[in-house]
Amino acid sequence: MTNGAGAIDSGPGDGLDLLVVGGGVMGLFTAYHASRTQARVAIVELGEIGDPLTASFGRTRSYRRDYLEAGYTRFADEAIRLWTEFETATGADVLVRCGCMNIANTKITPDLDNTYATLSSTVLKRLGIPVTSYDTEGIAETYPYLQADLADLDPAGGLVDLRTVTATLMKALAEAGVTIHERTSTTAIQETDGLVTVTTSAGVFVTRSLVVTAGHGTNDVLALLPGNQLQVPITKDRPSEAKYYVPPAETRHLYTSDRMPVMAYLDTGIYLHPIVEGVADAVKIGFYNPPDMPRGTTSINSVGDFVEQCMPGLLEAESTPVTDVDQCHYDLVADDDFVLGAVPGFGNVFVGVGWRGTGYKYAPWIGRVLAELSCQEGTVYDVARFTPSRFVTA
Repeated sequence: MTNGAGAIDSGPGDGLDLLVVGGGVMGLFTAYHASRTQARVAIVELGEIGDPLTASFGRTRSYRRDYLEAGYTRFADEAIRLWTEFETATGADVLVRCGCMNIANTKITPDLDNTYATLSSTVLKRLGIPVTSYDTEGIAETYPYLQADLADLDPAGGLVDLRTVTATLMKALAEAGVTIHERTSTTAIQETDGLVTVTTSAGVFVTRSLVVTAGHGTNDVLALLPGNQLQVPITKDRPSEAKYYVPPAETRHLYTSDRMPVMAYLDTGIYLHPIVEGVADAVKIGFYNPPDMPRGTTSINSVGDFVEQCMPGLLEAESTPVTDVDQCHYDLVADDDFVLGAVPGFGNVFVGVGWRGTGYKYAPWIGRVLAELSCQEGTVYDVARFTPSRFVTA
């Protein structure tokens, strides 16, 4: 149940097993997994669920397994399993299974063997994950709108329907009795005798465990912990440019999710989402600084450059800047790894942040990790590399 500040259906002073500060997709999935173990859970959110400034707002996000580091690939693969499990449990269709394809063009990145497409496919194949590869001729035959010389497709990738995810989570949380307090600020935190007391504008909560998933506000919340020495070095980033392209009617069918996969040319900072009927009625093309591979100097310096050189069939398409969605800032971390685990010095306070623009796809996995850490005395996953203690200031 969602409540505004001051409108509380169950007394916030009632004992909780878990309080989550931050109601983005990571916080919602943390509450979801915890509530499925019969834990008593509440969420406080400074803004509103699905705020345009958060990653939970928008139409689509890609989900994929093509990373340069095997650990992230394994966790992404597990996240896909958990997304499917979430669909089964809720009866909702949240994934658009159109595949995810990395591309390269020799005129833009001549050394195909060292492109993101080749390097990430090498990781996938080493882990036994099948990849469908296309050469210049195969691309022309299968994807006639695309000018490229290499295309590696992971058929298990695709898109996440954000609006359906948020609506489904909210319904499931309400059914589990999880209260959500929107427009609620957190003003004090105290840990005493194995309990955490959290003072908010909606009242005082006493909980066995606290999880902080507050995005760019994480350090503000952590600063309320007396004696805390953790400050996460978070910086903001966002796509440099994003545009919608509406293809001409006679070629529109080529760009729909039953024909076109998610595509990425990360060496140039380009990603594409296809048209998804009932979800997105245009091709979305974004240009950004990829966290996985710093972009070198290429002839692609804008969305328009990419269209001209790789998808000229869209040159005559109607294009408009993306302004209604995806205006959030990514939360990048200094060492480019997630921050996920216990706050050093506090046995029952946990934090998740630093998703570096790639985190949404991991949401059900991150939520499960945080729920297990906070409510089950440990997680089945090896998340030592993500320990927040690496950023302790003392």
